[in-house]
Amino acid sequence: MVSLKVNGKVYQVDVESDMPLLWVIRDHLKLTGTKFGCGMGICGTCTILVDGDADRSCQLTLGDVEGREVTTIEGIPEGHPVKRAWIEEQVPQCGYCQPGQIMQAVALLRQRPNPEEPYIKDFMNDNLCRCGTYPRIVRAIQRAAKEVS
Repeated sequence: MVSLKVNGKVYQVDVESDMPLLWVIRDHLKLTGTKFGCGMGICGTCTILVDGDADRSCQLTLGDVEGREVTTIEGIPEGHPVKRAWIEEQVPQCGYCQPGQIMQAVALLRQRPNPEEPYIKDFMNDNLCRCGTYPRIVRAIQRAAKEVS
């Protein structure tokens, strides 16, 4: 039995500590907002926050996060500036990558509340979007930054 804190709630999970965190979140906690993309930590679709920093849940194990605070897309309030900006800038098209994009953006604004556009592009670079909504993502982050800073 491993103890896990996700979105402020403590869970006891009866799985091996080397199980990928992505599958613990989706299959055992039934928090399905975090998506499976590549399984190799390349695409960013499965991005979550661990102690406030963006990380790829497909590359972490349950044991890696024991005693740490994990936040999934479900843990970001609906009224959060990033989520509101995403809607206002009409970022989603297919929407599959959006939970990971939003989590990466939340981490970005926690680290740098008023980022310049080159910094945004660099920070978000490893989160892939097949629909190509990158300009909208940048605008949404700039919009959200106005509320965060």
